[in-house]
Amino acid sequence: MDKRCISVILGGMLLRLLLFTAFPSLPTLLGNRVEISTPVTSFKRLQEGLFLYTHGVSPYDGGVYHQAPLLLAFFSMMPSSAMATNLIYIIADIQSTLALIDIARSGWSTKSRLHESKRKEMAWPAWGVAAAFLFNPFTIAACIGRPTVVFTNTVILTAIAKAIQGRPTPATLALALSSYLSLYPCLLLAPLVLLSYDFLLHCHSTTLLPTNFSLSKFATTQVTIYFTAVACLLGLSYLITGNSWEFLASTYGVHLFLPDLTPNVGLWWYFFIEMFDPFREFFLCVFQLHLLIYAPGLTIRLRKQPLFVCITMLGILSIFKSYPSIGDTALYLSLLPLYRHIIPLMRYSFVVTSAILYATLLGPAFYHLWIYAGSGNANFFYAITLVWSLSVTLVVADALFAVLREEWEVEGNGREGKPVVQI
Repeated sequence: MDKRCISVILGGMLLRLLLFTAFPSLPTLLGNRVEISTPVTSFKRLQEGLFLYTHGVSPYDGGVYHQAPLLLAFFSMMPSSAMATNLIYIIADIQSTLALIDIARSGWSTKSRLHESKRKEMAWPAWGVAAAFLFNPFTIAACIGRPTVVFTNTVILTAIAKAIQGRPTPATLALALSSYLSLYPCLLLAPLVLLSYDFLLHCHSTTLLPTNFSLSKFATTQVTIYFTAVACLLGLSYLITGNSWEFLASTYGVHLFLPDLTPNVGLWWYFFIEMFDPFREFFLCVFQLHLLIYAPGLTIRLRKQPLFVCITMLGILSIFKSYPSIGDTALYLSLLPLYRHIIPLMRYSFVVTSAILYATLLGPAFYHLWIYAGSGNANFFYAITLVWSLSVTLVVADALFAVLREEWEVEGNGREGKPVVQI
């Protein structure tokens, strides 16, 4: 690792330590923000669950704790001091940065087995990608607020990094762990398998691979490893919770059935507050299927660039999952710098940046008007969350357009450098 990467990592770590130590009330303040913490990632709820767990009471009885049992076991073994907890979150961000550095150094975003960009000289260096993650205000806020989405993001980045390093089994195991923590990362399984497969074919001579090495057999093996790992994690959780399966409904059922309608930056909570009970099940199915249909379509259409499929799916999840937070968006925005070379082809960069800043600044103000000042209602906050979701949607759509445009140019259609026709 070069000196610039080390300097960036040390700078990001010192910044987080400074914020934790100089402003001891800041973690509590940010941890109570609905934009940062959700019912399924809140550190406050984790503390409540941990208290019940250490006192021999099931944390899943009261309907407050909705996180994975292994988090209880992990934090119960850690020192109870605030500084130790803060260090855990800082270490998680450092691990995420190391994974991003590995991804950036591979150059897989500009030159893969089936695709090579004509603008690869515009790619950011590894230290630039690391800085974009560590000094992203959303990433910093997520770290200081201490939601458990930080751990999910770390494991997802580790899975992608392992896949690009030609280590498919660790990559699949890491994805299984992220799915265990947050459910929705299971949608990354198909592009991650393709990413591992492409790297093995690209970087290894066919003589070093088994004679019967094929995508179907490779995918079958990885899918088997994935579901076996998930089953083992669930079995271990069964033992941790006193031979009970009640954690399944509280941990994963809450993602699927949305029993807690606490406001967040997503689209679900207000919609289902207004929903009549006879139609609730139908629209729950529609919302879940809407999220599901993106994975196969993107994987097939962008078969040449499975890394970008993973990144785009993370962006879609940050918009349409049942309990999103700015930590999910921070993960997507931290991966986009890997595709710095497509920015000249993006059409709405200024509009998107302005809209994200607009929603970021007005979101807390509208929430205050609704909850504390009493001079507004739920429509105030939901309106600004719609602006936020629209902003991220524009980023995802514009980046997707740029990648497809570049892929079209690479295929030799003779229009490289010509202006894009605006519709």
